Amino acid sequence: MNDEAITPALPEVTDRDTWQSELDKLLVREKAHTRAGDAIAAARRRLPMVAVDPAATVIGPDGPVTLLEVFEGRRQLVVYYHMWHAGKAAAEQCEGCTFFNGQVRELSYLHSRDVTYATFCQGPYAETERYRAFMGWDVPWYSAAESGDALLAGRGFGMLVCYVRDGGRVYETYWNGGRGTEAMAPSYGLLDMTVFGRQEHWEDSPDGWPKQWGESGGQFRKDGRPTAQWARLAAGHSDVL
Repeated sequence: MNDEAITPALPEVTDRDTWQSELDKLLVREKAHTRAGDAIAAARRRLPMVAVDPAATVIGPDGPVTLLEVFEGRRQLVVYYHMWHAGKAAAEQCEGCTFFNGQVRELSYLHSRDVTYATFCQGPYAETERYRAFMGWDVPWYSAAESGDALLAGRGFGMLVCYVRDGGRVYETYWNGGRGTEAMAPSYGLLDMTVFGRQEHWEDSPDGWPKQWGESGGQFRKDGRPTAQWARLAAGHSDVL
């Protein structure tokens, strides 16, 4: 694909001093945005919490375990609730959950702050574990097929939930879904810094900027399957579930 096929539009070209002056103006706004995020995080830390059943059971590699055991002895737990399309092939699994959940890889920094990360998948363990293996993910993986209703409390899969434990008691402290899960996806943060952005239809971009991705899952798919799957197939991994 040549440059003309991507887009005929580019930003105005200027000298470095003028460019730096414009960038400096933007950096003032970015710093304010960062400070606003800090203030929201401070408010998040002051939210009340709600008790959840520490004995709620999920299925892991060694069979049933309790929510309390998922903490692995740490004080806090972050869980991504991964959507599952029962009976569907790997290519038809949730492209959004694959995008977000698949970018959480290095857990040592979380562990150093007494935080465990885990995935609770909507589907049965054996089938969904094969998907985890196909994708090359090594995060702790559990099936919440039987306990999902109790843990979700009327919400749906495709969300991020934070828990804290106090001895043998477990509390939910925060949850978010939709764009609230973007904290899991450094790819989006990096794309937001590029001149063309995410290239999604909803973005406010100048005329002529590429906008090839929609908002109904297509932004996470390529040639009929979740984008990240192509690298796994190319490496010779089987997607048979």
